[in-house]
Amino acid sequence: MSFKLAQLSTKFNRFTSVSKLSARTMSAAAPKVAADASHAHNTQATPAEIREKFAKMSDAEIVAQVESGAIRFFNIERDIGDSTRAVKVRRDYVQKKLDKPNVLDTLQYEHYNYEEVLGQCCENVIGVVQIPVGVAGPIAIDGTEYFLPMATTEGALVASATRGCKAITEAGGASTQVLRDGMTRAPVLSANSAAECAEVVRWLEADGEAEVKAVFNSTSNYARLKSVTPFVAGRNLFLRFKATTGDGMGMNMVGKGTDKALVHVLTKFPFLKVVALSGNVCTDKKPSAINWVEGRGKSVVAEAVIPRGVVEKTLKTTPEAIVEVNIAKNLVGSAVAGSIGGQNAHASNVVTAMYLALGQDPAQNVESSNCMTTMELTEGGDLYAAVTMPSIEVGTIGGGTILSPQSASLRLLGVKGSDPAEPGKNARQLARMIASGVLAGELSLIAALSSGHLISAHMALNRKPKA
Repeated sequence: MSFKLAQLSTKFNRFTSVSKLSARTMSAAAPKVAADASHAHNTQATPAEIREKFAKMSDAEIVAQVESGAIRFFNIERDIGDSTRAVKVRRDYVQKKLDKPNVLDTLQYEHYNYEEVLGQCCENVIGVVQIPVGVAGPIAIDGTEYFLPMATTEGALVASATRGCKAITEAGGASTQVLRDGMTRAPVLSANSAAECAEVVRWLEADGEAEVKAVFNSTSNYARLKSVTPFVAGRNLFLRFKATTGDGMGMNMVGKGTDKALVHVLTKFPFLKVVALSGNVCTDKKPSAINWVEGRGKSVVAEAVIPRGVVEKTLKTTPEAIVEVNIAKNLVGSAVAGSIGGQNAHASNVVTAMYLALGQDPAQNVESSNCMTTMELTEGGDLYAAVTMPSIEVGTIGGGTILSPQSASLRLLGVKGSDPAEPGKNARQLARMIASGVLAGELSLIAALSSGHLISAHMALNRKPKA
């Protein structure tokens, strides 16, 4: 239950300051606690002694220390050395402060390994939200069958994706291609004029990019700079760094490399000033044309040819009807809406569900869901279906992938951790599977729309049956 006990002794001095606080701000038990704490401080208590003293205190007494400021709200885990109990204390404090007793009773907090979370995934933790995880499949992808984990509260989503998976597998499976791989970060710098910005651009286009690449690559064993693309707007200079990042999603790696590279650039051009490490030309967690055109993360195509018989038997419609709906809805309709990267039926449904199950950053579904769905009749009258997704941002190490439940989903797909022989292989494989899941979802939803079955399916699967 310990959480970095070696750090506790450095935090104990703040705890002992409770002896100087007015008794009016503490519970009836607090004066004794303060005296005990002061004595422990004077004798230079060890982390183990600190933990033992807190273990003898009630939750209410520790809440009183949070109220007084002797223990900081965001440091309870570190101060008391028990991560699960710290979550309980924080819940008690929040409920007491808001005068809402028991309001968090149905928010689970027990039987969870918070030491995987602290310092990595979340702060000020008060519990864990459970989301049901289903599997869509099996689906054959590049000759291998998988079950795709999806965490969702939308009834009918997993069932619909499973129908698409069945159609793809009956057709012989999906084939995938990773066309590009590179995470980006684009800082914004300012100069005194556009002419000065142009001077930097000319240097980069000559010998400068090679210099920057050497500096950037020195910051990581895995991050390798592929390009630096400049954009000038008035006297603002945006530099879009693009790098491969092994099996990590890569934002931190690219950010670290970019930061050091900028130091080198500023030594060459002292008139430059770094305005921000991110200038929104990256572009992270926002819709943008640059991600749609240039890509970010993994650019993937997943495709399959579905025989007419499979379309009619499994998808309950015809290839002609699917093609008609796809053109009218996903291509013409998206054009009328002025959509960027939204030429699809519901790619974000599958992307987000898989991201939640697999420990990815769910906010990156914004750009990762960029998708163009194409449906065409083949010369033989079958259905060609494909999804083109230029900016799938995923990793199999770091972030939420360290959490035990999400790790289980990654192991289910065989992509947990980094590939020792070929760093980056697991992350690319995960991107292939996500694109294939999106293809399955697109096939099933467009088929349902073309046959008029959408509402009936949702009524059957997204409504709790009457008792």
